[in-house]
Amino acid sequence: MTGASGQLGREVAPALAAAGHGVRALSRRERADGPVRWVRGDLATGAGLAAAVAGTDAVVHLASAPYRRGYTRQVDVEGTYRLAAAARAAGVGHLVYVSIVGVDAVPWGYYRTKLAAEEAVRTADLGWTVLRATQFHTFPDQILTAAARLGVLVVDPGIRVQTVDLGDVAARLAGIVDDGPTGRVLELGGPEVLDMGEAARRWLRARGLRRPVVRVRVPGPLGRAFRADSLLTDAVPRGAVTWGEYLERTTRA
Repeated sequence: MTGASGQLGREVAPALAAAGHGVRALSRRERADGPVRWVRGDLATGAGLAAAVAGTDAVVHLASAPYRRGYTRQVDVEGTYRLAAAARAAGVGHLVYVSIVGVDAVPWGYYRTKLAAEEAVRTADLGWTVLRATQFHTFPDQILTAAARLGVLVVDPGIRVQTVDLGDVAARLAGIVDDGPTGRVLELGGPEVLDMGEAARRWLRARGLRRPVVRVRVPGPLGRAFRADSLLTDAVPRGAVTWGEYLERTTRA
């Protein structure tokens, strides 16, 4: 798998191991931690990819380098083509890629990059599955935490979100690996839909903070896409952990 050291990867690796899979993880540097066997390789250059995928049945591709300009495309798009080519040459049976719900509808540069990476997977001439997940619970948590330091939470109440827990995404990915290639783009969302105003108010209560919540519409095509519910999915199954349950768990921690 790629991206094993990221926030999702740290959930996926043990989920795969618990399901009985031997996990080999790609890293640009030497590592010896976690329930995986680490191998050296670099998506940006292709170094080590052939050896990394040799003898594997499935490749779970989580790695990404968002918001780093040319390097993002080098890793996310070109790196996915390199990984797919290496997997095809090695006879890998299943390439699993994690993307984002709304990549085909939201006019945002990083989303376009993820959509281009999906195309690299779909055209790889091997068995594949793409899982688009809604935003993780950690994403609005990080945004609201940063905003709270400035003293005010600015939200567009017309934007609705359906955040999902990392553990639920990891469990879904483990199931996808077990099921084998589908040749389809699947989706996974959280168990509830909230507008950003309500999500912010619940966050404030859980964190024991008092901040004004200011309503501001996100302008332009981006705001219109968000308000058109491009961040939501009606796909089933859904994740189980709600935003409130995530907040309670992370507040206790």
